[in-house]
Amino acid sequence: MAPNSIRSEALDLLLQRVRGGTLTEQTALELHERITGVKMRLLGDRVSRRTAWQIARDRDWSTLTEAEYLAVAKLQADALITVNPEMAAKATGIVPLAPFTDLLAD
Repeated sequence: MAPNSIRSEALDLLLQRVRGGTLTEQTALELHERITGVKMRLLGDRVSRRTAWQIARDRDWSTLTEAEYLAVAKLQADALITVNPEMAAKATGIVPLAPFTDLLAD
């Protein structure tokens, strides 16, 4: 489960890599197609947006990007999986963390 914005964020990261010269445009677009094909439940309703807003306000963050992921995990009573240490630190006190390998578990 992830916020609606995840696919746009992935495309943004791919564009940055193309501009940085670490990916060709063709490879980036192929990766985007693969990402688009990944089945995932996306959440972007009023409650999740409001929860993200409250998390960002409570933590005095200037954007909602990270707060959206935390809101989704919180509302689903789930754990956050991230490889980003900064994001993991932001989750402290909001949602539990789970290892990346949990994504691969049956």
